[in-house]
Amino acid sequence: MRRALTVRTVPALLIVACAIAAAPAEVKLPAVFGEHMVLQRSIAVPIWGWETAGGKVTVSIAGQTRTATADAKGKWSVKLDAMEAGGPHVIKVVGSSTVELADVMVGEVWLCSGQSNMAMSVRGCNDYQQEQAAANLPKIRMMTVARTPAETPQEDCKGTWAVCSPQTVGGFSATAYFFGRKLHKDLGVPVGLINSSWGGTPVQSWTCIEDQQAEAKLAELMANWKKQIEAYDPAAAKSRYEKQLAAWQEKAKAAKAAGKRAPRRPRLAGSPRLSSHRPANLYNGMIAPLAPYAIRGGIWYQGESNAGRYNSSLYGMQLAMMIRNWRRLWGQGDFPFEWVQLPNFRTPQKEPVETSGWVIVQEEMLKTLKVPNTGMAVTIDIGMANNIHPKNKQDVGKRLALWALAKTYGRDVVACGPLYKSMSKSGGRITVTFDHVGGGLLAKGGRLEGFALAGPDKKFVWADAKIEGDKVVVSSAEVKDPAAVRYAWAANPKCTLFNKAGLPASPFRTDNWDLTPPTPQK
Repeated sequence: MRRALTVRTVPALLIVACAIAAAPAEVKLPAVFGEHMVLQRSIAVPIWGWETAGGKVTVSIAGQTRTATADAKGKWSVKLDAMEAGGPHVIKVVGSSTVELADVMVGEVWLCSGQSNMAMSVRGCNDYQQEQAAANLPKIRMMTVARTPAETPQEDCKGTWAVCSPQTVGGFSATAYFFGRKLHKDLGVPVGLINSSWGGTPVQSWTCIEDQQAEAKLAELMANWKKQIEAYDPAAAKSRYEKQLAAWQEKAKAAKAAGKRAPRRPRLAGSPRLSSHRPANLYNGMIAPLAPYAIRGGIWYQGESNAGRYNSSLYGMQLAMMIRNWRRLWGQGDFPFEWVQLPNFRTPQKEPVETSGWVIVQEEMLKTLKVPNTGMAVTIDIGMANNIHPKNKQDVGKRLALWALAKTYGRDVVACGPLYKSMSKSGGRITVTFDHVGGGLLAKGGRLEGFALAGPDKKFVWADAKIEGDKVVVSSAEVKDPAAVRYAWAANPKCTLFNKAGLPASPFRTDNWDLTPPTPQK
């Protein structure tokens, strides 16, 4: 017979005091350390966390033991010696309590970030059922960081590690997964992928505020956000929302009666202080808490927001700033960093050149290759005219992995498609040379198209182009004194130039004439 419970009334302050007295101190690790995680091989690995100030903490794994003492703020850290790929291991952390993390692997770890095309899951890609069936790859693991904006750099975030399987792969970042799968199969080691991404966000959200405030070209952007914050009125925002909601309810009711889809429900406008678009907010909440977790490098798929809503001509400077910021934060030197160049999108090209914010961001990405130890996956041939989220993420991930295999891991593979190197003029022709010719150039489809030529008047016309060895010779009967060549210069261009490895050439121009970017929306 179960004894009846006796309920007694106890003063609230006494309850709190007893709870505090009874609560044991405990050792704590940040969320990036968890069961099923992957630690970076071949380099020293930092492990850190929190404990009672002055408390001793011991960390052990695979025969190594390290001890630390928590500082006045309760922070402690140790550094493990470099380990070879393998596992599974158990990490044991002993302080005022004990934490054991099982099924820990050692291999290659990459940070994967950006906006919606990085966030897009395997479930939304081509051939999902086949990919799901083939996803029994337990040595690939992914941590997905919870979407969390913050006004100041945070010490921790939320997220857990998942082992790749047919049951879990549907929720993995597709770009990151296909990148990691290629590395795993070619290198034969475990691969850990940290997915910290948020759809619709601009590059400035992912960069620390100090660097951005120090850049004069971003002064207008900073001032605009300051005005938004100062002008925000919660009561007025609530009043507007209530009116919008009432109007929406009437429209939704009418749509239902007519058998039509209801319009999108309005949302209450929150404070700009915690906007995912505010400079540094995602750096603070979703990048800073991850460092200095040992990684091999980073991959990035973003730019869509900056191509349409912000000053696209600043993108290269902003991307380079972010890369420097992250490298400084991690303290691992110039770790490898690569990105996906924006793919073809929108109306197919009609005019010889069609400059837009999209095209400008593509060029800014190409220019950013001047930053040391960086690479770029060209995807100008695998986008979708009517979908900003192309479903072929398999080739996106593979192309990112090819660069990493060639440049980071020293494998004998072609890193990327042809990249513009130089031009020379002779008579009425311009000859263009390239890096990364990959065994030679070829015209996909048999005919080389997508080249435009202009004279000193800067008026471009479609040009004749032909491959001569590892070069392309461009001419036009309409341009007697050629001055500049542009190739694939449109958001959804004609792109026919590839190397024999099957990788497309990046859009490029040989001139440095001023471009007129679209008016940025602030």
